[in-house]
Amino acid sequence: MRFLSLRFLGALFALLVSAAAPGAFAQEKAQAVFAGGCFWCMESDMQHIPGVISVESGYTGGKEKNPTYHQVSMHRTGHYEAVMVTFDPKKVTYEQLLSRYWPLVDPTDAYGQFCDRGQNYAPAIFVTPEQKAAAEASKAKIIASGRVIGKVIVPILPLGDFWPAEEYHRDYAKRNKADYDAYRQGCGRDQILAQVWKPVG
Repeated sequence: MRFLSLRFLGALFALLVSAAAPGAFAQEKAQAVFAGGCFWCMESDMQHIPGVISVESGYTGGKEKNPTYHQVSMHRTGHYEAVMVTFDPKKVTYEQLLSRYWPLVDPTDAYGQFCDRGQNYAPAIFVTPEQKAAAEASKAKIIASGRVIGKVIVPILPLGDFWPAEEYHRDYAKRNKADYDAYRQGCGRDQILAQVWKPVG
């Protein structure tokens, strides 16, 4: 009887270990949503941050359900072009992502970004209730740093529905490198960023 009990306990232990194993090794994930002008550029820039798992282009901030790129571009929806960043918080924190976000945008331009004009291209940080304090603290830190030439106007907005962009927008910089490079250069994104942000130190 004792032998059977030990065998039963051993089998039960093995079952519990096998059931727990996938969860034990599963990657912890969190998400953050940022707007900073053309989502092709934001997607490409944020994909290179260590600890970022994926970046998805999409639309948020408006009321239109399932908006199309055409609708958003015609300023009919209230949506922003934005990116949803999925990240491993054990490798990069939300606060660190915020710090990496700021130098990617012109935080003084409320009417678009670089050559792209209109509210749908304006910068913004979309937050959950748990993220709001960190985002506000990050913005205050940027203002206090004196690194930005001009007034920082980036709003911190409540995150609502995030609608993924059409397939042809996804990984645009990787799949259409020549066109993307020409667009980024022609739009003056990097040149304007160099003018808006003072060098560190």
